[in-house]
Amino acid sequence: MDSKEIVHDGDDLYKADILRKIDLSKLSKVSFDPPIEPCKPGDSLILRPLNRRDFSKGFPQILSQLTAVGDVSQEQFIEAFDRMSKCIDTYFVTVIEDTSCGKIVGSATLLLEQKFIHNCAMRGRVEDVVVSDEYRGRQLGKLLLAALTLLAKQVGCYKLSLDCKDNMIPFYETFGFVKEDGNGNFMTIRF
Repeated sequence: MDSKEIVHDGDDLYKADILRKIDLSKLSKVSFDPPIEPCKPGDSLILRPLNRRDFSKGFPQILSQLTAVGDVSQEQFIEAFDRMSKCIDTYFVTVIEDTSCGKIVGSATLLLEQKFIHNCAMRGRVEDVVVSDEYRGRQLGKLLLAALTLLAKQVGCYKLSLDCKDNMIPFYETFGFVKEDGNGNFMTIRF
């Protein structure tokens, strides 16, 4: 992998070199046609950690294609970014940027939770997987999920989970996710 492809500049949420260790061939049930790699997701596209400058590159707008974001100011974004960056090895918000226009076109989050169970292991959660409407059909969602799945394994997670809509279940099953018997309900309280 070309070291110029993925660079850590100090303003990234996590060190980008961890992405260099991702080997898509380790996902036996997932294939890419045409082939793409984390270091080369497509012409003018790069896969990298969220950066503090990504507010101006449309990060909130890409999330708004997934759910309500609200009227987040740049100051609020920086404050949240700084809180996340202080939680070392916890937040792995990964984005795809189209460098030809300086725009974030995809994003997904791996959140790690330190546990006392399973010999003080880590549990991972995949959250907020989204690809811009304009960029769908290029395997970018699959690449984001593949990268986060392998990253979770690489950092030693004993379990990786996510919540999804019913129509997305077959997509996630190709990565090995399964619905657990007796644990199919997702309940929440919103404030």
